Amino acid sequence: MSQGSPILAAHPDAAAIARHESALSRWDNEGGAIARPAIRLPADIPELTNAELVHLRIRVIALENLLIAMLACAPDGQLGLARAMAAHIAPRPGSTHHPLTEHAAQRMRDLLVRARHYTDTDIP
Repeated sequence: MSQGSPILAAHPDAAAIARHESALSRWDNEGGAIARPAIRLPADIPELTNAELVHLRIRVIALENLLIAMLACAPDGQLGLARAMAAHIAPRPGSTHHPLTEHAAQRMRDLLVRARHYTDTDIP
């Protein structure tokens, strides 16, 4: 993201812009992974059971719905930053496109669109 971004230029907090730029600069092909030494995990970590996977799926759905509710009430500046982040997620020039990264960016855009449906709705 260049510093000429109208979204960032309109932001009143220069420190927040610097933090935003720093966070975006860490994104790479793997969807935001920061280059760090590999963490060695114990070899005896059991696979997740079906019940655990179902519970994780339920929790992710709940979190997505909460995020949609929060985005529906978010100020335009935050929505703009979320759109900018989704637009920024892409392989670096010369790198291989990573389908999961591209899917994550599309999923972010989908959440923003879904939130827009509730912006003008009075839900009790």
